[in-house]
Amino acid sequence: MKFKKFVKKLSVGLVAVAMMATTLTGCGEKKKDTFTVGFDAEYPPYGYMDENGEYTGFDLELAEEVCKINGWELVKQPIAWDNKDNELNSGSIDCIWNGFTINGREDEYEWSRPYVDNSQVIVVAVDSGITDFAGLNGKKVGVQAASAALSVLQDEEGQKALADTFAELNEFSDYNTAFLELEAGAVDAIAMDIGVAQYQIESRGDGKFIILDEHLNAEQYGIGFKKGNTELKNEVEAALKTLKENGKFDELAAKYGLEDMTCLSFE
Repeated sequence: MKFKKFVKKLSVGLVAVAMMATTLTGCGEKKKDTFTVGFDAEYPPYGYMDENGEYTGFDLELAEEVCKINGWELVKQPIAWDNKDNELNSGSIDCIWNGFTINGREDEYEWSRPYVDNSQVIVVAVDSGITDFAGLNGKKVGVQAASAALSVLQDEEGQKALADTFAELNEFSDYNTAFLELEAGAVDAIAMDIGVAQYQIESRGDGKFIILDEHLNAEQYGIGFKKGNTELKNEVEAALKTLKENGKFDELAAKYGLEDMTCLSFE
C-alpha cells in the first residue's frame, strides 16, 4: 500500500515538473529579458561616468534605446578593456559596445554594421614643439592597453616603423590617466581615437592640447558579439535600423558631437 502511494506521489511530481518545464520553454527557450553591454567606463564620449555618478555616453544611450525597442533591461557592465574577450567568451557580457574597432578584427567577432568612422591620431601639448610625426622621434608616447591605436603602432603594415622611432611606447589602462601623464610631462604624446581625443581636449577646456594633422590610420566602429551569435546581432541591428529611421540615432550623435563621424546605413 505504501509503495502504491509512493508511486502515485512520484507520478504527480513528475507531471508537475513537466508542466513547469512547458511553462518555461513554451515553443522554445525562455525569452531574453536582459542585455548586458561590456564597455570601458573611462572612454568618453562613448562610455563614461557623468557628474551624477551614472554611466552614460553615446554607445550606452544607443544601447538603452535598443533595449526599449526589444523589451530588454539594459545591464551596463564596466570591463577592463584588455580582458574584454574573456568577458565575452564567458558569457558575462552579451557584446562589446564602446568605440570598438572592426578593422583588423573582422574574423574575431560577429560584427554589427559599422556606425562610426574613426581615425587614430596623436595628441600633444600646444607648447611641445611637436608639429608632425617626425617630431615624435626620440619621444615618449602613451597609448591605451589593448587599443586599436596600440595595434596600429605594433603592426608591420601599419605604423610600426613610426613607433620604432619613439624612445618609449607606454601603455595605460585608460586615457584619463594618459592625459594626466601628458600634462605632467611624463609622456610627450598620446596615440588615440579622434573622437575620444576631441572630447578629452574640449572637456578640459584649457587649450593645452592639440591633435596633429597627420592621422595614424582610418577605421570604423561596430558592436562585437561572440562569434556565431548572429541571432542577437540581428535583433540589435533591427532595433538600430528603427532608431536610424525615426531620427533617434542622429539625435544622439549630435548630442555627443559625433554627427560628422557616423556612418550607419541600411541601404
